[in-house]
Amino acid sequence: MKRSTDRILTTHTGSLPRPDDLVSLLYARDKGESVDDAAFQRHVQDAVRDIVRQQVEVGITVVNDGEMGKVGYSTYVKDRLTGFEGESLGGSRLIEAEQFPRFFQRTLGTRPSFQRPACTGPISWKGDDGVRRDVETFRAGLEGVTAVDTFLSAASPGVAGYFLPNQYYPSHEEYIFAVAEAMKHEYRAIHDAGFLLQVDCPDLAMSWNSRDFADKTVADFQRYIEVHIEALNHALADIPAEDVRMHVCWGNYEGPHVRDVPFREIVEIVLRAKPSAVSFEAANPRHEHEWRIWEDVKLPDGKILIPGVLDSTTNFVEHPQLVAERISRFARLVGRENVIAGTDCGFSTFAGYLTVDPQITWLKFAAMAEGARLASAELWR
Repeated sequence: MKRSTDRILTTHTGSLPRPDDLVSLLYARDKGESVDDAAFQRHVQDAVRDIVRQQVEVGITVVNDGEMGKVGYSTYVKDRLTGFEGESLGGSRLIEAEQFPRFFQRTLGTRPSFQRPACTGPISWKGDDGVRRDVETFRAGLEGVTAVDTFLSAASPGVAGYFLPNQYYPSHEEYIFAVAEAMKHEYRAIHDAGFLLQVDCPDLAMSWNSRDFADKTVADFQRYIEVHIEALNHALADIPAEDVRMHVCWGNYEGPHVRDVPFREIVEIVLRAKPSAVSFEAANPRHEHEWRIWEDVKLPDGKILIPGVLDSTTNFVEHPQLVAERISRFARLVGRENVIAGTDCGFSTFAGYLTVDPQITWLKFAAMAEGARLASAELWR
């Protein structure tokens, strides 16, 4: 993994807006409808090629495929693992959705629905076809483009378990470790292809806002995510830490977030995870103040922070000077070489889920690139 050795590098969480025609195909495939596979793959290849170039042109230095070929960052695993033949489950699991029903109906009620089947049988890996296709499409999309570094995302065992509930394994721990054992194959394939692996781990923070923890304590939640960290580390056992980064967040939606667990309550557990880089929310109004925890939380040797310097749920375009200030806060606390500028979360975590207008998304990225330039001029002077 490249570090910010002579300037602040820039990246993002992974998902980017898909073209409208591709969104329609993704949901048709997700529902099991008949879709011409060759035509679908051409759409994905074109979208990946375009999104890679857009990232480079706007100043992102660590790029990915925008997750163009996935309906969502987590539920796609149902197509790569056995055991998910149960009926699709609907509705939100968020406690806040019950606290603020009118708000959530107004903001989320018109979004397309993705399939969330439960686990109803033993989990195993179906084969490398899906991840191999992701790798080949991304590699083709990089032709003629120069990027500082590249990554591909994959669902963590914990976030797969969050979206696809267990109805088969005797315990939650057995379920999560079964997912971890199967997902080893995807993680290894991405690593072997020469790309950085990003494991998406919103479950480590977002799960506290679920009904499962409505009557539980923070200590209960900490024990819960410790299991997820153990399963993740098990799945990553054969991959060097410096080739992996992880993303943690509290749910990528505009809303009250009054139920969010404070980062301080989970940060020590998060840092036990094997990946050398940690991406997390640091730009939105609920979590921006938490940069101060790094005044007394020691960043372990070898670790890198990827703080969000752009809010992924607002159409305000951050001023480059504000972006530079956000970057500099972390750089002065943990070292400039240990900071890469990122985003709070994805800009389309599920296809067609767009809080931020795509045109504005690219203006935000341009602001991040300029803010990184300003911060670099200050930090390397």
